[in-house]
Amino acid sequence: MMAPTRDRLNEIFESRDKFLFIAGPCAVEDLNQMEQSARKMTSLGVPVLRSEIFKPRTNPDYFQGVGISGLEILKRVKKETGILVITEVLDIRYLEDVLKVADIIQVGSRNSQNFSLLREVGNIDKPVLIKRGFGNTIDELIQSTRYISREGNDRIMVVERGIRTFEHSVRFTLDVAAIPVLKERLDYPVLVDPSHPAGRRKYVVPLALAATAAGADGLMVEVHPDPPRAKSDSEQQLSFDEFSALVAKVKSLLPLVGKRLL
Repeated sequence: MMAPTRDRLNEIFESRDKFLFIAGPCAVEDLNQMEQSARKMTSLGVPVLRSEIFKPRTNPDYFQGVGISGLEILKRVKKETGILVITEVLDIRYLEDVLKVADIIQVGSRNSQNFSLLREVGNIDKPVLIKRGFGNTIDELIQSTRYISREGNDRIMVVERGIRTFEHSVRFTLDVAAIPVLKERLDYPVLVDPSHPAGRRKYVVPLALAATAAGADGLMVEVHPDPPRAKSDSEQQLSFDEFSALVAKVKSLLPLVGKRLL
């Protein structure tokens, strides 16, 4: 019998032969969208649903997420499917409320050097996923993790999600070299977000496979029931069918790098 999902998540910190999928919409939009996504992810064996209630955007006129009210949606999908949820905390003021629902706390790229926030999540008893800032060096990301770990929380996952370079053919440049470097210098799982550097869905799968082959411990992928109608990042979100095909390809690749799905 499969262990409870929460217990399964601990395996990513205990063994480096596990591979974790985190997948779901770029942002929570409504209950129906998240119910569909949660059911699909559980059917594919994905243990963690991407479920951002806050969506920081460069343009203040763009969709900013449903906000703290989205926690009620997450409670509902967790109860219905048993899936774990990850969501980003933008501000310390919201941390206590988010902790009541989220199983993993995300620190996004824009907050990767928000040191007061990093210290606060260092005091919680749940895993923290921190994304590399798109203008940060590998060393700066490593130093950010130290703000968390020195407060006592060592259940940390780091995510390479692309950096800003002179190249504009893609949204960001995926730093594949960061994967082995981070794995050498940190004793934390190293995941990759292929969606943000791709910027377009046709590039997501190649980048995801490259990350898997380079030794990543997991992928964090944007997947939407109806990508063209998504309120954010519509061009880079995979459809359910596209994501299902990606999962199959990753499964075939994992034995070659000595890993298996969590």
